[in-house]
Amino acid sequence: MKEKVAVATIQGKAYFKIVNALKEQNIAFNSIIPGTTIPPRIKIVITTEQEKEKVKFRKVLTFNGETELDCLIIEVKKLLLGKESYEKIIVGIDPGGAIGLVVMAEGKVIEEGNCYCNHEVVNVILKVIKTIDFSVTNVIVKIGNGVPVYKELLKELDNKLPPQVVLEVVSEAGTSYPKREHTQSRKVRHISSAKCIAGRTGKIVDRNWVVKDTDK
Repeated sequence: MKEKVAVATIQGKAYFKIVNALKEQNIAFNSIIPGTTIPPRIKIVITTEQEKEKVKFRKVLTFNGETELDCLIIEVKKLLLGKESYEKIIVGIDPGGAIGLVVMAEGKVIEEGNCYCNHEVVNVILKVIKTIDFSVTNVIVKIGNGVPVYKELLKELDNKLPPQVVLEVVSEAGTSYPKREHTQSRKVRHISSAKCIAGRTGKIVDRNWVVKDTDK
């Protein structure tokens, strides 16, 4: 069995929200009743604040409502990678009508998808870095310059993201995949391009919009 996460709650609504979020992220889980024996393969237990005292385990995460569910899932992913904190998070963005977005931590994809407005892109990034300690984690947001609208998105990122976040403009040359290589959908191509952008070195954008070379 692959389950390393256990959901320990008898509260129906909480259970429904938690397991749906885990399924959406393809995270295998085991369901247990609070107070019962936890299988040895389990690394993380998710429960509610009311039931937390019944769960005797080294790593327990608490479900604090739907508004905090995204942060909970991000924490689960981090712990499953064996990390208490990330050293570096890189966000790759492929601007366009559908905006491809990939979040990578320690070289592994922890979040990916397509956004359909600048506001949505900003919110996804803010969600990912909400619990970040910038004294131990470097966050770099890399945005492709293949279409003129990237400047509008860059400006919004500059205005809305914390000043500790590094913004970097990356050339998109060679990052776009031909349609025949990704026949599933345009969405897949945008995500693939965003991943390529995340892996490239570009130009750091000073937070007052002065671009300087990053020859490191």
